[in-house]
Amino acid sequence: MVYVVGMTHERPNTISGLQAKRAELIRLHAQLVEDAKKVLCDIDHLDATIRLFDPEADLARRTRNRYAVKHRAAFGHTKRFILDILRKAPEPMTSRQLADAWAKDRSLKADEATMNILRKRIGACLTSCRKQDLVEQCGVSDDGDPYGPYKLWRIKQA
Repeated sequence: MVYVVGMTHERPNTISGLQAKRAELIRLHAQLVEDAKKVLCDIDHLDATIRLFDPEADLARRTRNRYAVKHRAAFGHTKRFILDILRKAPEPMTSRQLADAWAKDRSLKADEATMNILRKRIGACLTSCRKQDLVEQCGVSDDGDPYGPYKLWRIKQA
């Protein structure tokens, strides 16, 4: 029997077994992420080869329809991600910055079409969070792109 701060564990092997399983799953996740990056690289190479033979090929149209299903986040995951990032951020962030962080965290290919979809999803989540009084808009960014300046967001101040 193991004693830990006044608590007794009748099955110390269960806890160590669960910790070992957790470590194993973390290693498996890291390997799968690495494998996914290799597959994305292979897809990029195939796209480049297709464009050699057909420069007018519209590859984005074919992948755009699969994107929504393929990279869908689990319920609540986007909201948790955004709130975690905004809590840690030293200054307010734009939806584009949050989309970049999401793509990096999920190891997604950051082409313009994918980033636009992510930015819209992040924007919709930010709007939902604002209605729940979790975040607030605090100005607009100085930089602009074809979509204009972006709103700056931060965790709602108490």
